[in-house]
Amino acid sequence: MSTTPHEVRTTDYHAAGEPFRIVDEDLPPIPGDTVAQRRALALRLGPLDELRRLLVREPRGHSGMYGGFVVPPDDDGAHFGVLFWHKDGYSTACGHGTMALGAWAVDTGRVHAPDDGDAVVRIDVPSGRVSATVHRAGGRTTGVTFRNVPTRVLARKVPVTTGHGTVEVDIADSGACYVSVPAHALGLDTTPASLPGLVRAGREIRAALPAHDVYGVILYEDLPDTPEGPRQRNVTVFADGQIDRSPCGSGTSARLALLGEDGRLGPGDTLTHESVAGTVFTGRLLLGGVTEVTGTAYRTGTHAFELDPHDDLGTGFLL
Repeated sequence: MSTTPHEVRTTDYHAAGEPFRIVDEDLPPIPGDTVAQRRALALRLGPLDELRRLLVREPRGHSGMYGGFVVPPDDDGAHFGVLFWHKDGYSTACGHGTMALGAWAVDTGRVHAPDDGDAVVRIDVPSGRVSATVHRAGGRTTGVTFRNVPTRVLARKVPVTTGHGTVEVDIADSGACYVSVPAHALGLDTTPASLPGLVRAGREIRAALPAHDVYGVILYEDLPDTPEGPRQRNVTVFADGQIDRSPCGSGTSARLALLGEDGRLGPGDTLTHESVAGTVFTGRLLLGGVTEVTGTAYRTGTHAFELDPHDDLGTGFLL
């Protein structure tokens, strides 16, 4: 018999089009002294992973659903911690989720914010401590800036054999390991019509680099620069073939570090980073590999999901 609560309440947001489902109550006990330890144990916790499956799978979710379990922080320097989850398990970083959590913390009064001005929400995630600066005007949230853990460039021009031929990829760790490759090197672009090919290529590239523990593959193309700096559009294929509807928050951090190393992004410059859905994040490279990514986050609803003990589908299915 299922040990999942028969009802679980969530608050859903989207950040630049990518969903984020927040659960801060009705969680089973999660052992561990830090968020990183709790993530390491999460897959072994039957009730917790059953809850993840319930919320991410159809008919309550879908294969592109993303979310987080709110947990205690590592210490009192942060407001709370979070375990990020998707259809395949638990990730170490999530920029769009951090933006959504910042907006949620302010919206729910967990973190006080002025009607006009900024509020900083500090969050412990498996890759370290990050922050979401929530921008406010006229009593409402107008944007969120995600400050990530430092990003490291791991490798450049690594040859990878794909069904489109051999391509050279760049690898950076921005809390999770991301591979970057120009879409044109695969004979593709970053339009919706190319999504099936981009997903296939992303899966191939990830599978070809097992030693790097790749989380996401960023397939990008250059667009005309803005007066503030470079402009690119990307499709990030993460986990096992999921498509990020947003420009990808932690993936944008990876792109910033690589552009900085290439000399295309300097102090004061801004990357305009577009998604396949037409949404935009802007990003800046600070000292020491630290990045800031700014976007929007909006609440889409609150839910009370139920699991009927007689439901033959149980926690659901994925197609």
